[in-house]
Amino acid sequence: MQRAVNERRQSTMRLVNTVVLVTILTIVALIVLWPVVHMVAAAFTPGQSIANMPVIPFSEGFTTEHFQFVFTQTDYPRWFLNTFIIATATTLGVLVFASMGAYVFSRFNFLFKKSFLMALLVLNVFPSIVGMVAIYVVLLRIGGLDTLWGLVLVYLAGILPYTTWMVKSYMDTVPRSLDEAARLDGASSFRIYRQIILPVARPILVFLAVTSFTLPWMDFVFPKLVLRSPEKQTIALGLFSFVTDKNNFFTTFAAGALLVAVPFIIFFIATQKMLVASLAGAAVKG
Repeated sequence: MQRAVNERRQSTMRLVNTVVLVTILTIVALIVLWPVVHMVAAAFTPGQSIANMPVIPFSEGFTTEHFQFVFTQTDYPRWFLNTFIIATATTLGVLVFASMGAYVFSRFNFLFKKSFLMALLVLNVFPSIVGMVAIYVVLLRIGGLDTLWGLVLVYLAGILPYTTWMVKSYMDTVPRSLDEAARLDGASSFRIYRQIILPVARPILVFLAVTSFTLPWMDFVFPKLVLRSPEKQTIALGLFSFVTDKNNFFTTFAAGALLVAVPFIIFFIATQKMLVASLAGAAVKG
C-alpha cells in the first residue's frame, strides 16, 4: 500500500515538474520569438511607418509590395553582392592565414615565438573600434578607402589574432607523432600541413568559417568608416538608410532584414549535419 502511494506521489511530482518546465520554456520561447514574429509581420504589413504596425501581427492585412520595392527601387541586389564578396573574402583569408599561422606557432620553434604569441593575446584585449583613427589613416595611405578589399583587410586584422591563437591551441592537441611519421616518409612541412594537419583540424576550421562569414555580414561601424560611394555600400548601410531622420520606411527595412536571414537559414539547413559532426569532433578532441 505504501509503495503504491510513493509511486503515485513520484508520478505526480514528475508531472508537476514537466508542466512547470514546459511552461517556463514556452514563456522563454515567446519572449525570444516575439520580436522575430513582429519583424516578419512588419515585412508583410501595408504602409511604411512604424506607427502603422499593429499590436497583433498580421492583423492589418498582407502585402508583398515592400519586397518588390526593395528589388526594383533600391540597390539592394548590389548591397547584397558587396556584402557577400566581403564576407566570403574574409572567411577565406581567415581560414588560410589563421591555419598557416597556427601551424607555424604550434609546430616550430623560432626566435621571439613567445613574444609573438603574447602580442596576439594583447591584441585581443583591445576592441577594434579603439584603432578606428589609425585604420582610417592606414587605408588612406595605401588607397584602401572606399574599396571592398580595404574593408576585408580591416576585418582580417581584427579577426586573425584571436582565430590564430584558437586554431593554434587546437593544433597543439594533435599528436606530433603524425608529423614525425610523415617526415620519415619524406613529406615536407607544407605537405604535412595540407594533408595531415588540415583534415584533423577540420572541426575548428568549420567553426571559424561560420563565425568569420557571419561577423562582417551585418556590421555597420567599419563599412560606415571605410565605404563612401553608393555602389560600394553593404546591406547594413543600405538598410540603415531606410530608417534615418529623413526616411521612415520601417516596413521596407523589415523586408530587407528578413531577406538577409534567408541565406543563413539555407546554409544551416544544408550544412547542419556537417556542423554537428564538426562540433562533436571538436568536443571529443578537447
